Amino acid sequence: MKLYSIGLLVAFMMMGTLNAQNINVGIKGGLNSFTVANGNFDQKIGLHLGLLGHIHVTDNFGLQPEIYFSAQGAKIGNSSTDLNLDYINIPVLFQYMFDNGFRLQAGPQLGLLIGANTVAGNTTVDVKNDFKSIDLGVAIGASYIHTPSGFGVDARYNIGTSNISEFASNDYKNQGLQLGVFYLFKHRN
Repeated sequence: MKLYSIGLLVAFMMMGTLNAQNINVGIKGGLNSFTVANGNFDQKIGLHLGLLGHIHVTDNFGLQPEIYFSAQGAKIGNSSTDLNLDYINIPVLFQYMFDNGFRLQAGPQLGLLIGANTVAGNTTVDVKNDFKSIDLGVAIGASYIHTPSGFGVDARYNIGTSNISEFASNDYKNQGLQLGVFYLFKHRN
């Protein structure tokens, strides 16, 4: 319950920021390629889908808060077992915007674990209690927006900075690449 309260609080804070500024609001989605660092894990493909806001602070600097579902995790070693970690991610990206539509971005990210399981063949095991409910990280990337249409593409690398394992003997951290597309409604420069 505490986890969902934190998520709702952050969402309301984002909505307050969105209403207080002259900003652009949009949707985003795409592919993930994630793994869990510091263990016997390989890359796993997933999806992400959610909302974003874009606030122009100056002509060249912007702030982009987001909230989105992200299917992360990893393949466990050389086996056919998948570790599925589902998060609600809330990054706040600081952007440098070039005049040609390109943007460089970086910022902190809060991840709220909403589900965790392992899947081997037809067997699914809930392992949510083995993982911490909060994941802290940093997102670094670039994007391009076609200004007249509001459509854009985004590429970023997420680096986990906190241990997601409940076991002290493990130091597991999420990390992965996200490639996506987005659309800003009624986009304004």
